[in-house]
Amino acid sequence: MSKLWGGRFTKKTDQLVEEYTASILFDKELAEEDVQGSLAHVTMLGKQGILPAEDVETIKGGLQRVLERIRKGELEFSVSDEDIHMNIEKALIDDIGPVGGKLHTGRSRNDQVATDMHLYLRKRVVEFVGLLQKLQEALIGQAKANLDTIVPGYTHLQRAQPILFAHHLMAYVSMFGRDLERLQDSYKRINVLPLGAGALAGTTFPIDRHFVAEQLGFDRVYENSLDAVSDRDFIVEFLANASLIMTHLSRLSEELILWSSTEFRFVELDDAFCTGSSIMPQKKNPDVPELVRGKTGRVYGNLVGLLTVLKSLPLAYNKDMQEDKEGMFDTVRTLQGALQLFAPMIATMKVNKEQMRKAVNQDFSNATDIADFLVGKGLPFRQAHEVIGKTVLYCIQQDKYLLDLTLDEFKQFSELFDDRIYAVLQPEAVVDARNVYGGTAKKQVSEAIGRAESALASAASWVEEYAARN
Repeated sequence: MSKLWGGRFTKKTDQLVEEYTASILFDKELAEEDVQGSLAHVTMLGKQGILPAEDVETIKGGLQRVLERIRKGELEFSVSDEDIHMNIEKALIDDIGPVGGKLHTGRSRNDQVATDMHLYLRKRVVEFVGLLQKLQEALIGQAKANLDTIVPGYTHLQRAQPILFAHHLMAYVSMFGRDLERLQDSYKRINVLPLGAGALAGTTFPIDRHFVAEQLGFDRVYENSLDAVSDRDFIVEFLANASLIMTHLSRLSEELILWSSTEFRFVELDDAFCTGSSIMPQKKNPDVPELVRGKTGRVYGNLVGLLTVLKSLPLAYNKDMQEDKEGMFDTVRTLQGALQLFAPMIATMKVNKEQMRKAVNQDFSNATDIADFLVGKGLPFRQAHEVIGKTVLYCIQQDKYLLDLTLDEFKQFSELFDDRIYAVLQPEAVVDARNVYGGTAKKQVSEAIGRAESALASAASWVEEYAARN
Protein backbone atom coordinates (compact mmCIF):
# COMPACT_ATOMS: atom_id res chain seq x y z
CA MET A 1 0.00 0.00 0.00
CA SER A 2 1.32 3.48 -0.83
CA LYS A 3 2.07 6.02 1.86
CA LEU A 4 -0.96 7.82 3.20
CA TRP A 5 0.87 11.05 2.44
CA GLY A 6 2.54 9.85 -0.79
CA GLY A 7 0.60 11.79 -3.43
CA ARG A 8 3.23 14.48 -3.90
CA PHE A 9 6.15 12.03 -4.26
CA THR A 10 7.40 10.26 -7.39
CA LYS A 11 9.84 7.85 -5.70
CA LYS A 12 9.55 5.32 -2.95
CA THR A 13 11.16 6.25 0.33
CA ASP A 14 14.64 4.78 0.69
CA GLN A 15 14.55 1.76 3.01
CA LEU A 16 17.25 3.24 5.25
CA VAL A 17 15.31 6.50 5.47
CA GLU A 18 12.18 4.57 6.48
CA GLU A 19 14.07 2.77 9.21
CA TYR A 20 15.89 5.88 10.42
CA THR A 21 12.88 8.19 10.54
CA ALA A 22 10.29 5.70 11.78
CA SER A 23 9.13 6.10 15.37
CA ILE A 24 6.76 3.13 15.58
CA LEU A 25 9.28 1.03 17.51
CA PHE A 26 8.78 3.30 20.51
CA ASP A 27 5.69 5.45 19.95
CA LYS A 28 3.51 2.33 19.76
CA GLU A 29 3.35 2.87 23.51
CA LEU A 30 0.89 5.66 22.71
CA ALA A 31 -1.50 3.32 20.89
CA GLU A 32 -4.40 3.46 23.34
CA GLU A 33 -4.08 7.23 23.74
CA ASP A 34 -4.07 7.63 19.96
CA VAL A 35 -7.34 5.74 19.63
CA GLN A 36 -8.80 7.62 22.59
CA GLY A 37 -8.04 10.95 20.91
CA SER A 38 -9.38 9.74 17.57
CA LEU A 39 -12.68 8.65 19.09
CA ALA A 40 -13.21 12.11 20.58
CA HIS A 41 -12.15 13.79 17.33
CA VAL A 42 -14.50 11.82 15.10
CA THR A 43 -17.36 12.33 17.56
CA MET A 44 -16.77 16.07 17.23
CA LEU A 45 -16.66 15.84 13.42
CA GLY A 46 -20.12 14.27 13.52
CA LYS A 47 -21.49 16.82 15.99
CA GLN A 48 -20.28 19.67 13.79
CA GLY A 49 -21.77 18.13 10.64
CA ILE A 50 -18.33 17.80 9.07
CA LEU A 51 -18.86 14.05 8.63
CA PRO A 52 -22.22 12.30 8.19
CA ALA A 53 -23.47 10.34 11.18
CA GLU A 54 -23.21 7.05 9.28
CA ASP A 55 -19.49 7.58 8.62
CA VAL A 56 -18.91 8.60 12.22
CA GLU A 57 -20.50 5.41 13.56
CA THR A 58 -18.57 3.27 11.08
CA ILE A 59 -15.27 4.90 12.08
CA LYS A 60 -16.01 4.62 15.79
CA GLY A 61 -16.85 0.95 15.43
CA GLY A 62 -13.63 0.36 13.52
CA LEU A 63 -11.59 2.24 16.11
CA GLN A 64 -13.08 0.15 18.90
CA ARG A 65 -12.09 -3.02 17.09
CA VAL A 66 -8.57 -1.67 16.53
CA LEU A 67 -8.37 -0.85 20.24
CA GLU A 68 -9.41 -4.39 21.15
CA ARG A 69 -6.65 -5.77 18.90
CA ILE A 70 -4.14 -3.43 20.56
CA ARG A 71 -5.13 -4.55 24.05
CA LYS A 72 -4.91 -8.20 23.04
CA GLY A 73 -1.51 -7.65 21.44
CA GLU A 74 -2.85 -8.70 18.04
CA LEU A 75 -2.10 -5.54 16.06
CA GLU A 76 1.14 -5.80 14.11
CA PHE A 77 3.04 -2.54 13.71
CA SER A 78 5.03 -1.79 10.59
CA VAL A 79 8.07 0.47 10.15
CA SER A 80 6.85 1.27 6.64
CA ASP A 81 3.88 3.04 8.22
CA GLU A 82 6.27 5.25 10.20
CA ASP A 83 4.45 6.02 13.42
CA ILE A 84 1.60 5.01 15.67
CA HIS A 85 -0.89 7.35 13.98
CA MET A 86 -0.41 5.94 10.50
CA ASN A 87 -0.25 2.37 11.74
CA ILE A 88 -3.62 2.78 13.44
CA GLU A 89 -5.13 4.64 10.50
CA LYS A 90 -3.99 1.89 8.13
CA ALA A 91 -5.46 -0.76 10.45
CA LEU A 92 -8.70 1.20 10.49
CA ILE A 93 -8.82 1.51 6.69
CA ASP A 94 -8.08 -2.19 6.33
CA ASP A 95 -11.03 -2.88 8.63
CA ILE A 96 -13.70 -0.46 7.32
CA GLY A 97 -12.40 0.62 3.92
CA PRO A 98 -11.70 4.09 2.48
CA VAL A 99 -14.13 5.78 4.86
CA GLY A 100 -11.42 5.32 7.48
CA GLY A 101 -9.39 7.98 5.69
CA LYS A 102 -12.00 10.57 6.71
CA LEU A 103 -10.85 10.29 10.31
CA HIS A 104 -7.93 12.61 9.62
CA THR A 105 -10.22 15.45 8.56
CA GLY A 106 -9.39 18.67 10.43
CA ARG A 107 -6.25 17.49 12.15
CA SER A 108 -2.54 16.85 11.58
CA ARG A 109 -0.14 14.33 12.99
CA ASN A 110 1.48 17.33 14.70
CA ASP A 111 -1.46 18.12 16.95
CA GLN A 112 -2.37 14.44 17.13
CA VAL A 113 0.94 13.31 18.61
CA ALA A 114 0.98 16.21 21.05
CA THR A 115 -2.48 15.16 22.23
CA ASP A 116 -1.36 11.56 22.65
CA MET A 117 1.53 12.63 24.86
CA HIS A 118 -0.66 14.85 27.00
CA LEU A 119 -3.08 11.94 27.49
CA TYR A 120 -0.23 9.54 28.24
CA LEU A 121 1.62 11.75 30.69
CA ARG A 122 -1.37 12.84 32.73
CA LYS A 123 -2.10 9.17 33.50
CA ARG A 124 1.49 8.62 34.57
CA VAL A 125 1.49 11.69 36.82
CA VAL A 126 -1.55 10.42 38.72
CA GLU A 127 0.09 6.99 38.97
CA PHE A 128 3.32 8.48 40.36
CA VAL A 129 1.48 10.56 42.95
CA GLY A 130 -0.08 7.29 44.13
CA LEU A 131 3.29 5.52 44.21
CA LEU A 132 4.90 8.37 46.15
CA GLN A 133 2.02 8.21 48.58
CA LYS A 134 2.71 4.49 49.18
CA LEU A 135 6.41 5.18 49.73
CA GLN A 136 5.57 7.90 52.24
CA GLU A 137 3.23 5.49 54.03
CA ALA A 138 6.04 2.95 54.31
CA LEU A 139 8.44 5.56 55.69
CA ILE A 140 5.83 6.80 58.17
CA GLY A 141 5.17 3.22 59.27
CA GLN A 142 8.86 2.76 60.07
CA ALA A 143 8.96 6.16 61.78
CA LYS A 144 6.03 5.26 64.05
CA ALA A 145 7.77 2.01 64.98
CA ASN A 146 10.98 3.89 65.84
CA LEU A 147 9.82 6.86 67.89
CA ASP A 148 12.17 5.74 70.68
CA THR A 149 15.07 4.71 68.47
CA ILE A 150 18.04 7.09 68.71
CA VAL A 151 20.67 7.21 65.99
CA PRO A 152 23.64 9.45 65.32
CA GLY A 153 22.79 12.39 63.10
CA TYR A 154 25.50 13.28 60.62
CA THR A 155 26.98 16.29 58.90
CA HIS A 156 29.93 15.83 56.53
CA LEU A 157 29.27 12.10 57.17
CA GLN A 158 30.69 12.71 60.66
CA ARG A 159 28.60 12.15 63.77
CA ALA A 160 27.05 15.45 64.77
CA GLN A 161 24.09 15.20 67.18
CA PRO A 162 21.85 12.33 68.25
CA ILE A 163 18.41 12.30 66.66
CA LEU A 164 15.42 10.02 66.52
CA PHE A 165 15.60 7.56 63.65
CA ALA A 166 11.97 8.48 63.06
CA HIS A 167 13.07 12.10 62.56
CA HIS A 168 15.59 10.98 59.94
CA LEU A 169 12.96 9.00 58.06
CA MET A 170 10.49 11.88 58.22
CA ALA A 171 13.02 14.06 56.39
CA TYR A 172 12.48 11.81 53.38
CA VAL A 173 8.73 11.98 53.85
CA SER A 174 9.10 15.76 53.50
CA MET A 175 11.24 15.39 50.37
CA PHE A 176 8.81 13.04 48.69
CA GLY A 177 5.97 15.29 49.80
CA ARG A 178 7.47 18.13 47.76
CA ASP A 179 7.87 15.74 44.83
CA LEU A 180 4.23 14.77 45.13
CA GLU A 181 3.12 18.41 45.20
CA ARG A 182 5.22 19.23 42.13
CA LEU A 183 3.57 16.43 40.20
CA GLN A 184 0.12 17.57 41.28
CA ASP A 185 0.91 21.13 40.21
CA SER A 186 2.26 19.99 36.86
CA TYR A 187 -1.02 18.24 36.06
CA LYS A 188 -2.69 21.55 35.20
CA ARG A 189 -0.06 22.23 32.51
CA ILE A 190 -0.29 18.68 31.17
CA ASN A 191 -4.07 18.71 31.05
CA VAL A 192 -4.31 21.14 28.12
CA LEU A 193 -5.61 20.05 24.70
CA PRO A 194 -3.50 20.72 21.57
CA LEU A 195 -5.87 18.95 19.14
CA GLY A 196 -7.40 21.31 16.62
CA ALA A 197 -4.18 23.28 16.09
CA GLY A 198 -3.60 21.36 12.85
CA ALA A 199 -0.07 21.29 11.49
CA LEU A 200 0.62 24.75 12.94
CA ALA A 201 -2.09 27.25 11.93
CA GLY A 202 -5.42 25.68 12.80
CA THR A 203 -7.90 24.29 10.26
CA THR A 204 -10.49 25.56 7.81
CA PHE A 205 -13.09 23.10 9.12
CA PRO A 206 -15.59 24.39 11.73
CA ILE A 207 -14.29 22.18 14.51
CA ASP A 208 -15.19 22.55 18.19
CA ARG A 209 -11.99 22.22 20.19
CA HIS A 210 -13.68 22.80 23.53
CA PHE A 211 -16.08 19.93 22.88
CA VAL A 212 -13.11 17.61 22.23
CA ALA A 213 -11.45 18.88 25.42
CA GLU A 214 -14.60 18.05 27.37
CA GLN A 215 -14.79 14.59 25.79
CA LEU A 216 -11.19 13.84 26.76
CA GLY A 217 -11.31 15.42 30.20
CA PHE A 218 -8.99 18.33 29.44
CA ASP A 219 -9.47 21.47 31.54
CA ARG A 220 -8.64 23.87 28.71
CA VAL A 221 -7.23 24.13 25.18
CA TYR A 222 -4.05 25.74 23.89
CA GLU A 223 -4.60 29.40 23.06
CA ASN A 224 -2.08 29.48 20.21
CA SER A 225 -1.86 26.87 17.43
CA LEU A 226 1.90 27.30 16.96
CA ASP A 227 2.49 26.81 20.66
CA ALA A 228 0.12 23.84 20.75
CA VAL A 229 2.13 21.72 18.31
CA SER A 230 5.61 22.80 19.42
CA ASP A 231 5.22 22.89 23.21
CA ARG A 232 7.15 20.22 25.05
CA ASP A 233 7.47 22.15 28.29
CA PHE A 234 5.11 19.73 29.98
CA ILE A 235 7.47 16.83 29.19
CA VAL A 236 10.53 18.80 30.31
CA GLU A 237 8.73 19.61 33.56
CA PHE A 238 7.87 15.96 34.09
CA LEU A 239 11.48 14.93 33.42
CA ALA A 240 12.70 17.59 35.85
CA ASN A 241 10.25 16.40 38.50
CA ALA A 242 11.28 12.81 37.87
CA SER A 243 14.93 13.81 38.21
CA LEU A 244 14.25 15.31 41.63
CA ILE A 245 12.37 12.21 42.73
CA MET A 246 15.30 10.07 41.61
CA THR A 247 17.67 12.42 43.44
CA HIS A 248 15.79 11.79 46.66
CA LEU A 249 15.59 8.05 46.01
CA SER A 250 19.30 8.03 45.29
CA ARG A 251 20.11 9.84 48.55
CA LEU A 252 18.00 7.37 50.49
CA SER A 253 19.59 4.52 48.54
CA GLU A 254 23.06 5.68 49.56
CA GLU A 255 22.06 5.70 53.21
CA LEU A 256 20.46 2.27 52.99
CA ILE A 257 23.65 0.95 51.43
CA LEU A 258 25.77 2.47 54.20
CA TRP A 259 23.40 1.48 57.00
CA SER A 260 23.25 -2.15 55.86
CA SER A 261 27.03 -2.50 55.68
CA THR A 262 28.97 -4.40 58.35
CA GLU A 263 30.57 -1.12 59.41
CA PHE A 264 27.18 0.38 60.34
CA ARG A 265 24.79 -2.56 60.81
CA PHE A 266 21.94 -0.09 61.45
CA VAL A 267 19.43 -1.86 59.19
CA GLU A 268 18.94 -5.09 57.31
CA LEU A 269 17.06 -5.18 54.04
CA ASP A 270 14.70 -8.06 53.46
CA ASP A 271 16.11 -10.96 51.44
CA ALA A 272 13.48 -10.34 48.76
CA PHE A 273 15.22 -7.08 47.85
CA CYS A 274 18.82 -8.29 47.92
CA THR A 275 21.00 -10.65 45.90
CA GLY A 276 24.06 -12.77 46.59
CA SER A 277 27.45 -13.35 45.07
CA SER A 278 28.32 -16.06 42.57
CA ILE A 279 31.65 -16.65 44.33
CA MET A 280 31.28 -15.37 47.91
CA PRO A 281 28.48 -17.28 49.63
CA GLN A 282 28.33 -15.00 52.68
CA LYS A 283 27.37 -11.91 50.66
CA LYS A 284 24.03 -10.12 50.84
CA ASN A 285 24.13 -7.26 48.39
CA PRO A 286 21.72 -4.27 48.45
CA ASP A 287 21.23 -4.41 44.68
CA VAL A 288 17.92 -2.52 44.55
CA PRO A 289 19.18 0.70 46.16
CA GLU A 290 22.45 0.39 44.25
CA LEU A 291 20.65 0.13 40.94
CA VAL A 292 18.26 2.97 41.78
CA ARG A 293 21.30 5.08 42.61
CA GLY A 294 22.83 4.11 39.27
CA LYS A 295 19.68 4.64 37.21
CA THR A 296 19.34 8.19 38.54
CA GLY A 297 21.94 9.25 35.97
CA ARG A 298 19.91 8.03 33.02
CA VAL A 299 16.90 10.06 34.19
CA TYR A 300 19.10 13.15 34.41
CA GLY A 301 20.34 12.33 30.91
CA ASN A 302 16.81 12.17 29.53
CA LEU A 303 16.09 15.64 30.92
CA VAL A 304 19.25 17.16 29.50
CA GLY A 305 18.67 15.35 26.20
CA LEU A 306 15.24 16.89 25.65
CA LEU A 307 16.40 20.34 26.72
CA THR A 308 19.15 20.05 24.13
CA VAL A 309 16.69 18.98 21.43
CA LEU A 310 14.51 22.01 22.14
CA LYS A 311 17.38 24.47 22.37
CA SER A 312 17.33 26.85 19.35
CA LEU A 313 14.48 24.90 17.73
CA PRO A 314 12.39 27.25 15.56
CA LEU A 315 8.60 27.15 15.54
CA ALA A 316 6.60 25.13 14.89
CA TYR A 317 6.98 21.35 14.54
CA ASN A 318 10.32 19.89 13.46
CA LYS A 319 11.36 16.27 13.03
CA ASP A 320 13.84 16.82 15.89
CA MET A 321 10.85 16.65 18.21
CA GLN A 322 10.46 12.96 17.49
CA GLU A 323 13.29 12.66 20.04
CA ASP A 324 10.93 13.75 22.82
CA LYS A 325 9.41 10.30 23.37
CA GLU A 326 12.08 7.69 24.04
CA GLY A 327 13.52 9.60 26.99
CA MET A 328 10.05 10.19 28.38
CA PHE A 329 9.11 6.51 28.10
CA ASP A 330 12.44 5.45 29.60
CA THR A 331 12.02 7.82 32.53
CA VAL A 332 8.49 6.57 33.15
CA ARG A 333 9.68 2.95 33.22
CA THR A 334 12.70 3.76 35.39
CA LEU A 335 10.69 5.75 37.91
CA GLN A 336 7.89 3.17 37.98
CA GLY A 337 10.29 0.39 38.83
CA ALA A 338 12.10 2.37 41.51
CA LEU A 339 8.96 3.54 43.30
CA GLN A 340 7.22 0.17 43.07
CA LEU A 341 10.22 -1.50 44.74
CA PHE A 342 11.06 1.12 47.32
CA ALA A 343 7.82 1.12 49.31
CA PRO A 344 7.84 -2.62 50.16
CA MET A 345 11.62 -2.56 50.66
CA ILE A 346 11.27 0.19 53.29
CA ALA A 347 8.22 -1.45 54.88
CA THR A 348 10.05 -4.77 55.39
CA MET A 349 13.38 -3.27 56.50
CA LYS A 350 14.62 -4.44 59.91
CA VAL A 351 16.00 -1.73 62.20
CA ASN A 352 18.86 -2.67 64.55
CA LYS A 353 17.95 -0.40 67.46
CA GLU A 354 20.66 -1.78 69.74
CA GLN A 355 23.40 -1.09 67.21
CA MET A 356 22.11 2.45 66.69
CA ARG A 357 22.10 3.06 70.46
CA LYS A 358 25.60 1.65 70.77
CA ALA A 359 26.78 4.06 68.10
CA VAL A 360 25.22 7.01 69.95
CA ASN A 361 26.89 5.97 73.21
CA GLN A 362 30.30 5.78 71.57
CA ASP A 363 30.68 9.26 70.13
CA PHE A 364 30.73 12.92 71.13
CA SER A 365 27.47 13.91 69.46
CA ASN A 366 26.14 15.19 72.79
CA ALA A 367 28.92 17.79 73.08
CA THR A 368 26.75 20.70 71.94
CA ASP A 369 24.44 20.11 74.89
CA ILE A 370 27.32 20.61 77.31
CA ALA A 371 27.98 23.97 75.69
CA ASP A 372 24.29 24.83 76.02
CA PHE A 373 24.47 23.76 79.68
CA LEU A 374 27.34 26.18 80.33
CA VAL A 375 25.57 28.94 78.42
CA GLY A 376 22.63 28.43 80.75
CA LYS A 377 25.07 29.06 83.60
CA GLY A 378 26.01 32.43 82.11
CA LEU A 379 29.09 31.55 80.08
CA PRO A 380 29.18 33.14 76.59
CA PHE A 381 28.69 30.52 73.87
CA ARG A 382 32.09 31.10 72.24
CA GLN A 383 33.84 30.46 75.55
CA ALA A 384 31.63 27.45 76.20
CA HIS A 385 32.50 26.13 72.73
CA GLU A 386 36.21 26.34 73.58
CA VAL A 387 35.71 24.63 76.94
CA ILE A 388 33.92 21.70 75.32
CA GLY A 389 36.49 21.46 72.55
CA LYS A 390 39.20 20.99 75.18
CA THR A 391 37.01 18.53 77.07
CA VAL A 392 36.50 16.41 73.95
CA LEU A 393 40.23 16.51 73.19
CA TYR A 394 40.93 15.29 76.72
CA CYS A 395 38.46 12.43 76.25
CA ILE A 396 40.12 11.40 73.00
CA GLN A 397 43.53 11.42 74.67
CA GLN A 398 42.19 9.38 77.60
CA ASP A 399 40.19 7.01 75.39
CA LYS A 400 36.96 8.01 77.11
CA TYR A 401 33.54 9.39 76.19
CA LEU A 402 31.87 12.36 77.86
CA LEU A 403 29.63 10.24 80.10
CA ASP A 404 32.74 8.37 81.32
CA LEU A 405 34.22 11.50 82.93
CA THR A 406 34.01 12.13 86.65
CA LEU A 407 32.74 15.46 87.93
CA ASP A 408 36.27 16.37 88.95
CA GLU A 409 37.43 15.77 85.40
CA PHE A 410 34.68 18.04 84.11
CA LYS A 411 35.55 20.74 86.62
CA GLN A 412 39.14 20.94 85.46
CA PHE A 413 37.72 22.62 82.37
CA SER A 414 35.07 24.76 84.11
CA GLU A 415 33.85 25.21 87.67
CA LEU A 416 30.37 25.74 86.29
CA PHE A 417 29.87 21.99 85.87
CA ASP A 418 27.70 20.18 88.43
CA ASP A 419 25.97 16.79 88.79
CA ARG A 420 23.17 17.77 86.43
CA ILE A 421 25.55 17.41 83.50
CA TYR A 422 25.04 13.62 83.52
CA ALA A 423 21.31 13.95 82.97
CA VAL A 424 21.89 16.55 80.26
CA LEU A 425 24.23 14.18 78.40
CA GLN A 426 21.82 11.24 78.21
CA PRO A 427 20.84 10.63 74.56
CA GLU A 428 17.12 10.81 75.39
CA ALA A 429 17.63 14.18 77.08
CA VAL A 430 19.69 15.46 74.17
CA VAL A 431 16.95 14.48 71.73
CA ASP A 432 14.01 15.76 73.75
CA ALA A 433 15.78 19.04 74.49
CA ARG A 434 15.20 20.01 70.84
CA ASN A 435 11.50 20.52 71.37
CA VAL A 436 10.98 23.14 68.67
CA TYR A 437 8.75 22.91 65.59
CA GLY A 438 10.58 20.67 63.12
CA GLY A 439 12.99 19.43 65.77
CA THR A 440 13.92 15.88 66.73
CA ALA A 441 12.14 15.76 70.11
CA LYS A 442 9.67 12.88 70.32
CA LYS A 443 6.73 15.26 70.76
CA GLN A 444 7.67 17.19 67.63
CA VAL A 445 8.27 14.07 65.54
CA SER A 446 4.94 12.59 66.63
CA GLU A 447 3.18 15.79 65.57
CA ALA A 448 5.07 15.77 62.26
CA ILE A 449 3.85 12.22 61.63
CA GLY A 450 0.29 13.34 62.28
CA ARG A 451 0.61 16.21 59.81
CA ALA A 452 2.13 13.91 57.21
CA GLU A 453 -0.69 11.40 57.59
CA SER A 454 -3.24 14.18 57.03
CA ALA A 455 -1.39 15.25 53.89
CA LEU A 456 -1.37 11.63 52.69
CA ALA A 457 -5.13 11.41 53.10
CA SER A 458 -5.49 14.48 50.87
CA ALA A 459 -3.12 12.96 48.32
CA ALA A 460 -5.14 9.75 48.29
CA SER A 461 -8.31 11.72 47.58
CA TRP A 462 -6.55 13.57 44.77
CA VAL A 463 -5.39 10.32 43.17
CA GLU A 464 -8.88 8.85 43.38
CA GLU A 465 -10.45 11.94 41.82
CA TYR A 466 -7.98 12.37 38.97
CA ALA A 467 -7.65 8.66 38.20
CA ALA A 468 -11.41 8.66 37.59
CA ARG A 469 -11.02 11.54 35.12
CA ASN A 470 -8.58 9.54 33.01
